[in-house]
Amino acid sequence: MSFILISPLLMFLLVLWITGLKPAAYKSAPGSCRVWEDPQKPGLYLNGDFMIGGSFAIHSYMKSEEKTYTRQPLPPQCSGSMNFRELRFARAMEFTIQEINNRTDLLPGITLGYQIHDTCSEVLMAVKAAFQFANGMEPFFNESHSCSKSAAAAVPALVGDTYSISSMSVTRILGLFGIPQVSHYATCACLSDKSKYPAFLRTVPSDHHQAAALAKIVKYFGWTWIGAVRSDSDYGNYGMASFLKAAQEEGICVEYSESYYRTEPRSKLERVANVIRRSTARVLVAFLHEGDLRFLLEELVKQPPPPLQWVGSDAWIIDPEFLRFNMCAGAIGFGVPRSVIPGLREFLLDLSPAQALKSPLLTEFWESSFSCSLKGSSGGARECDGSEDIRALQNPYTDTSQLRVTNLVYKATYAIAHAIHGVICNDTQCDKSAKFTPWQILDQLKRVNFTTKNDFQVWFDSSGDPAAVYDLINWQVRKDGTTDFITVGHYDSSRPRGQEFRVSRAISWMGRQIEVPRSVCSESCPPGTRKAVQKGKPVCCSDCIPCAEGEINSLNCLHCPPEFWPNTQRDSCLPKPVEFLSWDDTLSIILTAFSISGAFISVCVAAVFYKHKTSPIVRANNSELSFLLLFSLTLCFLCSLTFIGQPSEWSCMLRHTAFGITFVLCISCVLGKTIVVLMAFRATLPGSNTMKWFGPPQQRLSVLVFTLVQVLICVVWLTTSPPLPIKNLKQYKERIILECGLGSAIGFWAVLGYIGLLALLCFILAFLARKLPDNFNEARFITFSMLIFCAVWVTLIPSYVSSPGKFTVAVEIFAILASSFGLIFCIFFPKCFIIMFRPEQNTKKHVMGKEPSKSL
Repeated sequence: MSFILISPLLMFLLVLWITGLKPAAYKSAPGSCRVWEDPQKPGLYLNGDFMIGGSFAIHSYMKSEEKTYTRQPLPPQCSGSMNFRELRFARAMEFTIQEINNRTDLLPGITLGYQIHDTCSEVLMAVKAAFQFANGMEPFFNESHSCSKSAAAAVPALVGDTYSISSMSVTRILGLFGIPQVSHYATCACLSDKSKYPAFLRTVPSDHHQAAALAKIVKYFGWTWIGAVRSDSDYGNYGMASFLKAAQEEGICVEYSESYYRTEPRSKLERVANVIRRSTARVLVAFLHEGDLRFLLEELVKQPPPPLQWVGSDAWIIDPEFLRFNMCAGAIGFGVPRSVIPGLREFLLDLSPAQALKSPLLTEFWESSFSCSLKGSSGGARECDGSEDIRALQNPYTDTSQLRVTNLVYKATYAIAHAIHGVICNDTQCDKSAKFTPWQILDQLKRVNFTTKNDFQVWFDSSGDPAAVYDLINWQVRKDGTTDFITVGHYDSSRPRGQEFRVSRAISWMGRQIEVPRSVCSESCPPGTRKAVQKGKPVCCSDCIPCAEGEINSLNCLHCPPEFWPNTQRDSCLPKPVEFLSWDDTLSIILTAFSISGAFISVCVAAVFYKHKTSPIVRANNSELSFLLLFSLTLCFLCSLTFIGQPSEWSCMLRHTAFGITFVLCISCVLGKTIVVLMAFRATLPGSNTMKWFGPPQQRLSVLVFTLVQVLICVVWLTTSPPLPIKNLKQYKERIILECGLGSAIGFWAVLGYIGLLALLCFILAFLARKLPDNFNEARFITFSMLIFCAVWVTLIPSYVSSPGKFTVAVEIFAILASSFGLIFCIFFPKCFIIMFRPEQNTKKHVMGKEPSKSL
């Protein structure tokens, strides 16, 4: 870019060389030659043993003229208003050199001088100053017939330039001669590339660190939808590229990214302003030079956009000139740390009209500040009369309350002084006549490590950069309506990862809001939904889609583990409640009461039978099998209790085997009683001796055999694949059913099938004997009991399958109790009624049917 800017001058020189023309200013002399144009005098100058260069953008523009290529162009000159802040930077370099010259421990006996040039914020002027720093200020060269070497000494080092784009052009020129450049404000990350800029160092951190810090602060405050605008220069383009990369890693989306440079057509500026006005992002990150931002803000105030939260780079966030733009109130950004430089304010204010006349820059400052004309100067409404009081001025030149970049100038000047000291001085004295090359100064600069008088450490890393330390600056409106810079936090890149950034005090946001403004493309999805990226838009713009059942909302819907279920808010997984028929459940209490009542009734019936064991009705109905049946019914009632409570290994094995064995024992007794009734009828026929084949021993044996078969089935079941407790996760999604698994389904159905087979056999036999001619035919009651038993267990199957959770176990218990109560009431209630309330019927004649029966 610098080549393009100076190409008209090179073309003009080429034309002169081809045509043989000589400019009027060129005069040849024996043994000497003269430059085509007199060197431009520095804006601030002091002679010394060693001269240090200074380059500052004190003006914002440069006069331009139309190139005719027929005459030598006029020397470039600065124009526009003076930047008093930049003038303070330049005078801070003066102050620092004066302070160094007064010290006895640094460069004793050596006087430093300076040449400070105004680069007008233009690359062309910066390049011109660079040539003068390299060649010296003498207009004549005394080498015979050669202009290849300068008789004047070049500066050993340079402080500046303010801007990155100017610094890049200057260091490309001075780097060829090894002249080191220490910039106080050129932040472009590209300047850290030592293969391109080997002689460049700086006291301001690289934009690489600032971009990362800005991305962290945007993420810290929850802004995921932002706008971005930058200067269309190396500073803005490199800085914004670093920021966008860091922002992407933080999950931040950029609605737009616009660029602008102050020399571009106004239509481009208007387009950028309209993009900002129409955007939905409420946060704007600006990587802009002061000059570019000034144009943009002046355009935006014509039609103010919606309230914006400005996030700024250090190029403008600490520039007091922009405090007058109220739309930026509440802006935040990173700036170099604030400092105090003892004696600087007194130096700046120690300026009289006579001193101001010694320098064109100070003369312009005086006349501009007091709107008067110093003697001998042109322009101005009136002559300065000596009543002007510089201490009464309130402008960026006199404002030393926010010495940030000024301190960087202070550090850069001291760094050069320490480097010169390291080259020409030993432990006792310095040699002002010592010969050295700029490369030696550069090498010494890379190794400096010292602390300034105001306690700031100065050193450079391998890239020529300092440690990245920033203050978080907030533009806060005071009670009197003025805006000021307030430090609200800090950033230190040398701290451990994740601890670099901290906020130390309250922040005032746009529109004087207390709460952090929101800037998102899409609001957070409510519980139970997930984000789905909108087609053709960044990932931060999304729709909310409901999550499936059992999922929580995250970046994507996340399934809970099998034993967990989402909470009410659908933002975390909680353990599923475990469900089983516990002892304190109301249903369990009711079933337990029926179970104990049934067992108690069985014992009471057994007691009544035992008391009347010699009565005809007890003896006629096989008292031995009756007592065994009552015992088995008592066990049936009690075995239902094993189904209540939390399933365990022993309870699961006990409940199924106890149920199977006790019911087989019970049905075996009923079957035995039924066979006895049939055999008894057969025995009454003439010539029949069937009772001898089914007497008491045979009855006991049949009950034992029938029961042992069930015991064998249960033993095989328990040894091969026993029932064990399991967590049923399939029946219900939101809770866990703790139940007893069957283990072997064959074993379970073998137990039930065997019980059903005996019950069916007993029902058939009892049904066949229901009309035998006895007044008290027990077969009728056995038929009813078996009918109830079979009906209960047949209806159990659909009820068992359809019952949810713990009610499945309750259905099993109900079936056990219902069938047990059916047996005891149908078989024993009529007998107990006769014994207790109709004793006159408890006779042998009545039982044998010799007497007419009365209705019960």
